[in-house]
Amino acid sequence: MKRILAVLLAVVMVLSLAACKKDAGTTNNGGNDNGGTQTSEKKDDAKKTDEKINLNMWCIATESDSNRHSYEMAIADMQANHPEVNFTWETFENESYKTKIKAAVAANELPDIFFTWSCAFLGDFVSQGKVYCLDDTLKAYSSELPDSMLGNSTYDGKHYGVPLTMNIVGLFANMDLLAQVGYTEIPGTYTEFIECCDKLKAAGIIPFGCAGAETWCVTEYLESVIEKSIGAEALNDIFLGRATWDNQGVADAVDTFQALVNNGYFDPDGAAATNDTIKTNFMNGEYAFYMNGTWNCADFANDPNFFPKVKVAEFPVINADKATLGQLIGGPSDTLAVAASSPNAKKAAEYTAELGKLICHYGYLDGCGLPAWKPYGDTSSVNALTNTVAEICNKANAYVLFGDTAMSADDKDKYLDYVAKVYTCQVDGAGFIKGLKENIR
Repeated sequence: MKRILAVLLAVVMVLSLAACKKDAGTTNNGGNDNGGTQTSEKKDDAKKTDEKINLNMWCIATESDSNRHSYEMAIADMQANHPEVNFTWETFENESYKTKIKAAVAANELPDIFFTWSCAFLGDFVSQGKVYCLDDTLKAYSSELPDSMLGNSTYDGKHYGVPLTMNIVGLFANMDLLAQVGYTEIPGTYTEFIECCDKLKAAGIIPFGCAGAETWCVTEYLESVIEKSIGAEALNDIFLGRATWDNQGVADAVDTFQALVNNGYFDPDGAAATNDTIKTNFMNGEYAFYMNGTWNCADFANDPNFFPKVKVAEFPVINADKATLGQLIGGPSDTLAVAASSPNAKKAAEYTAELGKLICHYGYLDGCGLPAWKPYGDTSSVNALTNTVAEICNKANAYVLFGDTAMSADDKDKYLDYVAKVYTCQVDGAGFIKGLKENIR
């Protein structure tokens, strides 16, 4: 618990009542205050008491999502605690949701409550005046929700999001496969890491699987390589628009990543595969390594056959002159927000804060990430893999938020397009920085 609280404190990122008319015709005859029929005012009040408030939420907690269980548990608690609310929710696949939510914002058709990623992704909606300010609502939770976790959803000094969990990109390894080529731990240096990949390949074991059909999965690999080549500060400046993409270090890092692809370290069938397929393949022993968000700890821990085989580490340093261990990709990003257009925005805000706290609680117990809220209750059931992630984060000295979240929506789309071209070897490092410099800045 102390380790988790240390992580929470360390993560500082840059980043009606209507007036009623009394109907004289409904008062009781003779002026007897204790008898006669009920006034229309009292009937109206009783009706209002019986009426439920309708709230709808959109999110990405699909049946196959690691966070599904935490949402189900939290929503069940909320429905029991708030019978006055008729709550419904809809789920969407990750990539399609990004398109859907932006279209809903443009058409002013947002649900009352919606999942969003923080930083620039949410910031685009805030700048359009489509998000309800949560300053008043979150005051009640000041002792439970550290300010450091609100930075990525704060714009011009105002809070617009309820953070859920924080995650980083983890280097997951199937230690049974690594043992076949002589390793008992995940290699700690880049040279050792490449040697391990060569040995795996020689033994007929595919080192990596990566879902090319979902470009955000490719960024989990590429951004880690770039960060451990040019350093966290330089990458963060690029993502936030404080520096240009015209950076030779980025080009070199892209070439380094592409060399991993060209050397046959990646499953060639992964270019057209979804993340669910790649993740299942990894758990079935088809790949030695899987680079993805640490929310996956939940699913890994829930598989009694696979869990004893898996370990997690951070990606090794490539250029020690510019990067160090402890520089991580990730941070508090998953967020719930309230639509400014909601007819019950104030109630939705109160409901969202309470719901977000519960999702965080159950998600942490499940191993879906580290808590953005202060942990409470019995946390002894948290799995060992998530505790390892907590130890990694406790040693962190810098975080760079996922690129497709840190950048604006338009920039993000152009960025992901070039990331896809890198994975399929349509452009090299020079072409990558040239294209982004011309299309973004």
